[in-house]
Order: sequence, then structure tokens, then C-alpha cells
Amino acid sequence: MPPYEVLDPILEAYVERYESPERIAREHGFALELVQQVVRLVERSEYKRQQAAPVLKVTSKSFGMGRRFPIAVKVQV
Repeated sequence: MPPYEVLDPILEAYVERYESPERIAREHGFALELVQQVVRLVERSEYKRQQAAPVLKVTSKSFGMGRRFPIAVKVQV
């Protein structure tokens, strides 16, 4: 795995902005092979996120489809 200074921009571009590995490598100056490796690792571990317990979203996007309904709702008394 690359250091966080390299990994973070790759993940942000791929997960948050849906950029292709080629574009990420070109715009950030990373080796294409490195970006493709990180993308492969993200895709290979997707099943872990699908079976994980619900969590709060900290960005406007999440892995996969995201939560489509709130975990808690306001109850009228």
C-alpha cells in the first residue's frame, strides 16, 4: 500500500468523484499501475462494505449505493 499522502487523493478521486484510473494517474502524476492496484483492492473488498452494519455517512457519497433510508425517524408523540 502506498503512504496516505498518495492513497488519499486516489481514493477520493475514485470513490467520491467516480474518476477513471487513467484520469487519476494523469491528473495527480501517479503511476497508472499504482492507481490500478488501489482500485483493484477497493473493488475486491466491496463485499465487506455490503455486509457491514449501517454507519453514519460523513460525506455526500458512500461506497456502493449508500443508505436509501434513515436509520432512525422522528416519532410524533
